Amino acid sequence: MKIVCISASKVPTDAANSIQAMKAAHALAKLGHEVTLIVPENPEAPAASKDWRSLSAFYGISTQFKIEWLISPSRRLFFLAAVRRAKSLKPDLLYAWPLPSAVLGLLHGLPTILEMHDLPTGHIGPFWFRYFRDLAGCKRITVITTALKKGLDERYGDAFRARDVILAPNGVELERFENLPKPPAARRLLALQDAPTVVCTGHLYSGRGVDLFIDLAKRMRGVHFLWAGGRPDDVANWKSRAGAIPNVTFTGFVVNDHLPLYQAAADVLMMPYGREIGISSGGGNSALVSSPMKMFEYLASGRAIIVSDLPVFHEVLNENNAVFCPPDKITAWQGALQALFDNPARRNELARQARADAQQYSWIERARRILDGFPA
Repeated sequence: MKIVCISASKVPTDAANSIQAMKAAHALAKLGHEVTLIVPENPEAPAASKDWRSLSAFYGISTQFKIEWLISPSRRLFFLAAVRRAKSLKPDLLYAWPLPSAVLGLLHGLPTILEMHDLPTGHIGPFWFRYFRDLAGCKRITVITTALKKGLDERYGDAFRARDVILAPNGVELERFENLPKPPAARRLLALQDAPTVVCTGHLYSGRGVDLFIDLAKRMRGVHFLWAGGRPDDVANWKSRAGAIPNVTFTGFVVNDHLPLYQAAADVLMMPYGREIGISSGGGNSALVSSPMKMFEYLASGRAIIVSDLPVFHEVLNENNAVFCPPDKITAWQGALQALFDNPARRNELARQARADAQQYSWIERARRILDGFPA
């Protein structure tokens, strides 16, 4: 099929929504579809960063697809301009993340898939969702968690046919996590401390548990705590707050292509989310409906996982592939980490199960499930 995707995320950028859109479009291309991704112009990005080779390393993707950067005077006008451009390409399918573009796609007569990661917000978000819900046309909606589907049903009614609502958690490129080195070897390749190691990856936004991460490092001086990711200002802020603790490392941003090696360096991978989780756009709370990409990368890494005990994480993780801790009880985290370091057999058991469970979460299978039978 000829598929046109529309994302409001800038490319390239390290925002999670940009990475997710590129991964999802890439999976469609890997299935053999002719894919064009339309995104807003990113004037801050050097021209060289838009070269496919650079994008491939930045996002950790391999199969090339078309990307069009659309100049628009405003975000709202982008939604319309992108649909008009999509229509001109005569696609078999429009795949949209922005609600307005999904609505406009239906109004232009395009079979449309809307991918949702959060409940509609503000005054206008609910309006657009109701519009999409009530419009006639060939349409499908995909949601990343059962919790999100439940939230939509509670607020807007169960208005979609079951076959037109697809549960599609985020995914992982399993092939990038094959034959990873053992933790000591990965640490040598990265010139890291030769010590038991806890790794977190991702941004340093509010609600990501960075304060807990630092406090644990203070209590467990024989363990190296490494955080791979974060924007320069955030990294500088947290380095300052951590002070001179010798067993804490903040690497700053790591291109997606290199991320598996950092995750492989861990004896334990950590997801210390708070009860409220900030998102890349700078606001909101995704703790109720979140499906972090790192969760699937952690599974594929084949390492023990320790994670905040939030209901939505139980949709993917369980007691056989992870250890759950209350977000706000540092003694529980310290005890659980120490127990894992004291019991290599348990750590390895969790790691094996994590790797096995990752097999069901490939981006390719996700894309295949979303497209299955659509358009009819």
